Amino acid sequence: MKTAIAIRHLDFEDLGTLEPLLQARGYTIEYVDATRDALNTRAVDAADLLVVLGGPIGAFDDEAYPFIVDELALVRRRLDGHRPLLGICLGAQLIARALGARVAPMGVKEIGFAPLTLTPEGQASPLVALGNVPVLHWHGDQFDIPPGALRLAGTEVCPNQAFSVGRHVLGLQCHLEADPRQIERWLVGHACELAQAGIDPRALRTQACALHTRLPQAARAAFSRWLDGVESEPPCSQP
Repeated sequence: MKTAIAIRHLDFEDLGTLEPLLQARGYTIEYVDATRDALNTRAVDAADLLVVLGGPIGAFDDEAYPFIVDELALVRRRLDGHRPLLGICLGAQLIARALGARVAPMGVKEIGFAPLTLTPEGQASPLVALGNVPVLHWHGDQFDIPPGALRLAGTEVCPNQAFSVGRHVLGLQCHLEADPRQIERWLVGHACELAQAGIDPRALRTQACALHTRLPQAARAAFSRWLDGVESEPPCSQP
């Protein structure tokens, strides 16, 4: 059976709508807590798919949060081995950093639901399955597009929302995995950030309610297309 390991930083920022899709495709899923679990084990390195999830810290915050050093090393091993890798928000920023790209504050928070604007490369990517369906944005940092990667999407606030490297690496600044039916966990978990940004949680709750069916369907379609591409490539040798 195939294995998918998700590197998690907060309990409620999980695989969301991606989890049942992976299970349906025959993956056994394991969560690894970046803040307390070992990230250099053979089991983590050998996973058929590695997903690095989001979190409320920066990709260059290793002095304050030393575990980022080990997490970055894991991402680099994955990239060096040309193994399937999905990064979401902080995860995408770590991939960008590992590939030599800049990651820095935008000077503004992008929090809420809004559609992506796809580049020509994005129109030819799995993200085309999203159509004009709004996705969840929740970040204050932004990555530059790494050398050799394709820029796939942006928004007015954040021009760099997604990139790919071959078929096996996808970086998403947005939270395409977030299940709008579970938005209350996000609203409570990030209550201080919302208050500091002057964002009314009731507005986000209303947006999520309006997308409770459309967004999971669109996310499933996009992730399915990406996984089709990943699984069509010959498997690499195990580390």
